[in-house]
Amino acid sequence: MNITEQHITNLLKNYRDPYLQQDLVSVKAIKNIVISANAINIAIQLGFPAHGYQAQLQTQLTRLLKDIAADKQINITVEWSIQAHSVQPGIKTLAGVKNIIAVGSGKGGVGKSTTSVNLALALAAEGAQVGILDADIYGPNQPQMLGAQQKPESKGERHLSPVMAHGLQSMSIGYLVETDTPMIWRGPMVTTALQQLLHDTEWQQLDYLIIDLPPGTGDIQLTLAQKIPVSGAVIVTTPQDIALLDVRKAIGMFQKVNIPVLGVIENMSLHTCGQCGHTESIFGQGGGERIAEQYQVPFLGALPLDIRIRKQVDSGNPTVVAEPDGDIASRYRDIARHVAAQLSLKAKDYSGRFPTIKVEDR
Repeated sequence: MNITEQHITNLLKNYRDPYLQQDLVSVKAIKNIVISANAINIAIQLGFPAHGYQAQLQTQLTRLLKDIAADKQINITVEWSIQAHSVQPGIKTLAGVKNIIAVGSGKGGVGKSTTSVNLALALAAEGAQVGILDADIYGPNQPQMLGAQQKPESKGERHLSPVMAHGLQSMSIGYLVETDTPMIWRGPMVTTALQQLLHDTEWQQLDYLIIDLPPGTGDIQLTLAQKIPVSGAVIVTTPQDIALLDVRKAIGMFQKVNIPVLGVIENMSLHTCGQCGHTESIFGQGGGERIAEQYQVPFLGALPLDIRIRKQVDSGNPTVVAEPDGDIASRYRDIARHVAAQLSLKAKDYSGRFPTIKVEDR
């Protein structure tokens, strides 16, 4: 049989990528196909980091192509290129940051900050340059979760270097005030502080900046929607009905202000007893999937209620770095790929490719 590029393309269309939920041909991820007498060489370029998925994808596609090319060597290279994506109309993008992803929840107590830091670390483990901004001015948690208590270096009057922790660039009001100092500020001061933390930090060539939002739909969320260039939002919930009531408000808020909701993460989904091994849905079952289906947004994955997650993040070594080869870290990395893949399907931002034109009087 004389194998052509069209034969290969038609076969590749049969593989539905689990993260993009489409075939790789449709999303233009197949960059090159070269057929020789002894080999088939295929170059794939994904729009999301996929270090933990790379080998699986190569194996799946090789198996698919063996049906028509059993006598040829099949070489598949998988790389990725992370692009900047569109933000809300009329808002200028942030220097040094390709994409800002907001992580929010309708209510407190659902493990949003723990999910945020592990999501950031998972994206980094998958091969991206990542930062995290703690937007909870009243109750900053990220310094302790990252095990970083040092003050950021100052560069002039209005510039700060991000604090490095576990390979992440990070910033939080918690780095700038004493741990036991209460932030007794009114709304305008809080929103001003958030903008300063974002814009005065010299972020260094980030693919993703994760913003860990406080719960609710108040001043900080409104500032985020109106003045901060956000490419997409992720919602964290637990399965219980009370949490789901507030999740609806959070999704509705992001949709009204033209921030795409990349999907829903269900936290504290199942608990397995460490003594007897019995598994139980303490907070209910399937709530995150029902909300995702109702609002027609992706369900990004579920995370267990596990004491190790709490202990590790309290110690400043979140699960993704504490047990990088463990099952829970694998879940976080799978969710991170889902988040980044969904963002990769959104409209690109090409403004950075055009030169800035200045008109000067002479």
